[in-house]
Formats: sequence, C-alpha cells, structure tokens
Amino acid sequence: MALKPVDNETFYREVDEELRRDQMLGYWKRYGKLLIAAVVFLLLLLAFAIWWNNQRTLKAGARGEQLSGAFDDITSGKKTAAGTKLDALVASGTPGYKAAALFTKADLAIEANDLKSAAGLFRQVADDKDAPQPYRDLATIRLTAIEFDTLKPDAVVARLKPLAAPGSPWFGSAGEMVAVSYMKLNRPQEAGRLFAALAKDSKVPDSIRSRAAQMAGSLGVDAIPDSAAPQEGK
Repeated sequence: MALKPVDNETFYREVDEELRRDQMLGYWKRYGKLLIAAVVFLLLLLAFAIWWNNQRTLKAGARGEQLSGAFDDITSGKKTAAGTKLDALVASGTPGYKAAALFTKADLAIEANDLKSAAGLFRQVADDKDAPQPYRDLATIRLTAIEFDTLKPDAVVARLKPLAAPGSPWFGSAGEMVAVSYMKLNRPQEAGRLFAALAKDSKVPDSIRSRAAQMAGSLGVDAIPDSAAPQEGK
C-alpha cells in the first residue's frame, strides 16, 4: 500500500536521522580514541602550564624574601648571614636576583676596602649576557669608577662612550669620566664640549653639573643652559 505524503516525509526523516547516527558512530569508532587522547593531552598541557607558572611565582617570592632577608641582616650587622643568602641567590641563576646579589656583595666589599673583589663582582654582572641591560650598564660604570685611576684614558673612552651620550640614563657618571679622560688624552675641545653638555643637561645630578660647568669654563666653553641665556631686547 502506498504511503501518504505525510508518511513519506516522516519515513525520509527517520531514514536521514538513522544515516546520521550511523555516520557519527563510524566517526567515533574511527576517531574517538584520538579525540579523547587530544583532549587529555590539552588538559595535561594546561595543568603543566598552571603548575609551572605557580612554581615560578613561588620561587620568585622565595628569592625576594631571601634578598630582603639579606638586606635586614646587613642592617643588623650580620654580614656573614647576609653573605650566605646572597651566595644562594647568585647560585640560583635567576638573572635579576643574581645581579642584585652581586651588586650587594660588591658594595660590601667596597665597605671593607676590598676594591679588587668589588671590581671582580661588578665585572661578573657587566659580562653576564643574561642579566638585564640596565644592571650591566650600571655595573660597567661602577667597575670603571673603581678602575679609573689604573685604566688608560683611551680604554675608559672606549668602554663608556656608548653610555656617555645625552639622553642616556648614565650620561652624568659616564660623561664625566669620559670628559676627564679626553683631558688626559690632550683633547681639550672634546672635553670642553662634553663638560658643557653635562652642565646644560637638567637630568644630570646637580653635583656633576656644577663640576662640569667649572671645567667647561676653564676650557673656554660656554656652559650656560640655553634657557638661562639672556634674551635679545632684555
């Protein structure tokens, strides 16, 4: 007996649903295990990322407390205890904390008048490619300041010239040492220009600006800041 139109539509729909179920079952049989494995892998990867980030946070917090503890020990006069904490931070290999610990150890060496050890510690930071660049630059300046009297002037210029430029955060300290080195090299014009630039730079510490203005004047170079120069007609 022929099916009514409504019955035909119902029949086709049921057949279509059955085919889709068969297809889905086939896909699941084929790819179900791979899908489960992929989901499990992604969950494991996410869990590992969360764990790793948490471990880094915990370690950073522990190292921060260790550095703070070293500072407290220094303030309390417990320099041996502070040294132990600082050595542990250096051994940790974490660039920022390692550099901070080396700087602190260098300052303690300077306080003990052990300039040779201090220079070696600053050199460690300056030569450490993993250390943040500001740490390396500051270590280079501190190292040069310690070695300034024993270094050849051209060595000072070569080492510090990249940092002795207007706009550099180290312009004051580096610029003054380079300018003095120019004088030792009998290059007064270059020394005068650099002293004048230091004297005119409002970002340079006042003590360095004052010395630079005096040195520039003695070399016959105008060191009056442009804003302070008298205006025409006044």
